[in-house]
Amino acid sequence: MRKWWPLAAICLGTLMLLLDVTIVTVALPAMAMDLGATLSDLEWVVDAYALALASLLLGVGSHADRIGRRKVYLVGLIVFTAASVACAVAPNAGVLIGARAVQGVGAAGMFGTTIALLGMHYKGRDRAVAFAVWGATNSVAAAAGPVVGGFLTQYLDWRWIFLVNLPVCLAAVVMTLRSVREAGGRGRRRADVLGTVAFTVASGTLTFGLIRAHSEGWTTPLTLGLFTTAAVALALFVAAETRHEHPVLDLSLFRRPSFTGIMISALFLQGAAFAYLLYESLWMQSVLGYEPVEAGLYILPMCAAAFLASVLAGRFGPWPPRAAIAGGLALIALGSGMQATLDAGSSGSSLVAGLVVAGLGVGLVTPSLPAAALATVPPERGGMVGGAVNTFRQLGFALGIAVFGVIFQSRIEGVLKTDGRIPDPHEAAAVLSGGQARSFVANWPEDERAEMTHLVREAFTSGLNTVLVVAAALGAAASLITVALVRVPKADARQQPEAGAIPGGQEPRADAAL
Repeated sequence: MRKWWPLAAICLGTLMLLLDVTIVTVALPAMAMDLGATLSDLEWVVDAYALALASLLLGVGSHADRIGRRKVYLVGLIVFTAASVACAVAPNAGVLIGARAVQGVGAAGMFGTTIALLGMHYKGRDRAVAFAVWGATNSVAAAAGPVVGGFLTQYLDWRWIFLVNLPVCLAAVVMTLRSVREAGGRGRRRADVLGTVAFTVASGTLTFGLIRAHSEGWTTPLTLGLFTTAAVALALFVAAETRHEHPVLDLSLFRRPSFTGIMISALFLQGAAFAYLLYESLWMQSVLGYEPVEAGLYILPMCAAAFLASVLAGRFGPWPPRAAIAGGLALIALGSGMQATLDAGSSGSSLVAGLVVAGLGVGLVTPSLPAAALATVPPERGGMVGGAVNTFRQLGFALGIAVFGVIFQSRIEGVLKTDGRIPDPHEAAAVLSGGQARSFVANWPEDERAEMTHLVREAFTSGLNTVLVVAAALGAAASLITVALVRVPKADARQQPEAGAIPGGQEPRADAAL
């Protein structure tokens, strides 16, 4: 059993960092009332973390190859723990958003090294089992976040969703020090600081622009300035990567269709499977009046399905990467589409069947993506490619939150415009989408509240249906792209050394991970 302690230490840290991506979703209405937050603030509570995580993963993975993966993982754990305390004591939305961003920095240090550390510690059948367990941890953490968050918010306080990180993270630190060995540490390599900064600025300003576009306007100086900055930073990133001797992301890898397909799948996965949960939580709590635990329990079947699929994938695998990834994304698309049938009379139970199908897809895709990606690079680039997979996943989630927020609020506004009694549909849509539906209805004369309740339900379900259709389209497109691009022939896979193996050591075949 001692051989599995490194897996336990890595999965424990992964559990907490991924739990914090979605754990806040059912706590957002409580945060809005306690801190006076707007929809934009709520989106940033989620996105500040996901965006910091996504923006830094590329640099972290590459730098960890250079200075040591275990060292970076431990520093990330410590930063994450300290930032969790800051989130728990935040007096206002601004401080909470800033602390969430620092939390994302720590999470990047952890997440950017997990794949390479697993690839270094395990080989053959053990490696397949390790990735299956890690994949199950990913699936459970992302889907269980709303359930855990709902329980803590309802029975304790929303601040406990951050305080609960402390004992778990401290245990992960002790386990890492005792069981995980170091690798990397080739300090002679020059860090790609410009590439890391440029990517961070590009992704940050693009997401900020999308979040602000609906309230500020798409053609205002602020919005245009943000999008222009994002474009310039992206161009600078490309230029930096083509000139640096050791870039954070080797762009020549995108000449390989399989690598490109894997990155597109990673980008669309989180957005198609999880980004809409924020808006479903707002609907269930602020419109249907569910308590946080009840709202979380409606999402629980997704967690169970994802875990089951990950376990079965490890038990009966390894499966061909293209089949596992494309099939999982197709299930995610189907599950999202099955949920897009809501109307003013719908309840949380209307989501369950679709969430189960989407969860099965998540459990199938999650362990397959890193294993397939690792087969495309030599072992010394394991940290880079691991960081790239996780970067594209979290960036997809951050962008999904931003894009879905624009769609959601726009559809609510469109429905409200059909009622001539609402003087400012744009402002009303902002209030409703910020989780204040019940107070909005309460402000109307008593004889009009029944009609207004129906209108609000109709507006919310229209926004949700549109978001879910877009999510389904993203999943379907990614599935088709995977079928068209991803190829990992068995003969080639056998020639690949195991990713994350120590240079100079005995390097087993990598096809066990596929």
